[in-house]
Amino acid sequence: MASSAKKRAIETRQNAQDSDESSDEGLEDSGEEDCENSEEEINEEVIVDFEAHAISDNDFHGIRTLLQQLFLKSHVNTADLTDVIIQQNHIGSVIRQAEVQEDSDDEADPDEVFGFISMVNLTERQGVECLEKLKDMLLEQCATSSSPDVQETFEKLLQDSGQSVGLLLSERFINVPPQIALPMHKQLQQELAEAQRTNKPSGKCQFCLMISKTCKPAKKVISGHGQTKDELVFVNDEEEFFYEQATLKFSYCVQDQADSCATGKWSYDDVPMKPFRTVMVIPMDRMGTIMDKMTQYLSV
Repeated sequence: MASSAKKRAIETRQNAQDSDESSDEGLEDSGEEDCENSEEEINEEVIVDFEAHAISDNDFHGIRTLLQQLFLKSHVNTADLTDVIIQQNHIGSVIRQAEVQEDSDDEADPDEVFGFISMVNLTERQGVECLEKLKDMLLEQCATSSSPDVQETFEKLLQDSGQSVGLLLSERFINVPPQIALPMHKQLQQELAEAQRTNKPSGKCQFCLMISKTCKPAKKVISGHGQTKDELVFVNDEEEFFYEQATLKFSYCVQDQADSCATGKWSYDDVPMKPFRTVMVIPMDRMGTIMDKMTQYLSV
């Protein structure tokens, strides 16, 4: 799949921070001409080709890095969770840059992971330590961030072995275009159907549990009617379609774990945003509706 992306489009978290620091230093010494050149560089576009691959042992570092941007400093063992994802490689895929021509100046690492998708059946894997701690963390956040009714329903869902719940993990670097999400999700649905047909792990899930990176304005925003707006902004745009179909949802703030809502440089004109994680439970029979809406939104 080919995507048009901003220059500097696909960076590691550290590279993005380094870029921000160097930009800040340059602003102190540069004049109007340097600002114009910088603006031209930011607006320059390049074509980046991505390819989907089956998950392998070589993807450990890349997947774990992406999990860390989701879970931040929470007590989730991202190394063990990555191992679980790799072990069930019949479900999920990773996105890498397409093979670069030999005469190209691009020095991209052929094994670098720019995004991945997978689903882990939490019900089938009861007793796996990293997954049990993840559930404990979510239950704790639910208890402090939602109503007693939501807490009771969520706890019953996670602890009732009669309800099969799959943890959907779909992560990519912040500047990777959202268009890659559509083929990734479609492929995942096909793999889940095949796993169910052949009775493989994670094939049969009644509910999908998803954790999304979201933001809210740091200060209250007043609408034109004088009402307070508490708008939830999704870092991965397409995940709003999952939110619309969710039968249970709650958000918790991760301000104390992150310096900004998402990796990347913020404009001085941007409204300051506070980072959240939004937990959603979606019945699997609603996935068709979500895929249709995602197709309309992301197809070009």
